[in-house]
Amino acid sequence: MTLAAWIVAAVMSVAGLADAAETRARVDPPPPEGIGERSERCVEPTAEMRRNHMDMLLHQRDQTMRRGIRTSQHSLKNCVACHANPKTNSVLGKDGFCESCHSYAAVRIDCFECHSPSPQKAAAGARVR
Repeated sequence: MTLAAWIVAAVMSVAGLADAAETRARVDPPPPEGIGERSERCVEPTAEMRRNHMDMLLHQRDQTMRRGIRTSQHSLKNCVACHANPKTNSVLGKDGFCESCHSYAAVRIDCFECHSPSPQKAAAGARVR
């Protein structure tokens, strides 16, 4: 084999590796499970929630914990109530709404170290906040 043939073969193999690496990097995020027709009732548009949900949750936390202002628009409790998987009754687990995307993005979820990942049933006659 001539030197030119070796160079062409080397370039082609490197180009093939680059194409394979680029293909592997193009992985679509997991589909959000547990929303179904409820997605039209979400407090913000889907694109806004995907990009900014953590800021909304942190703002809600600060309003509640530091100022004593309790609203339900961006509360974690309401998110869990709508997005829990009907089969598992949780937002965690392999097909859980939160965990599926957080695993994809390699982001640790620490919300549920204190908060329940399952909707809480209201006691008879009790108000849900």
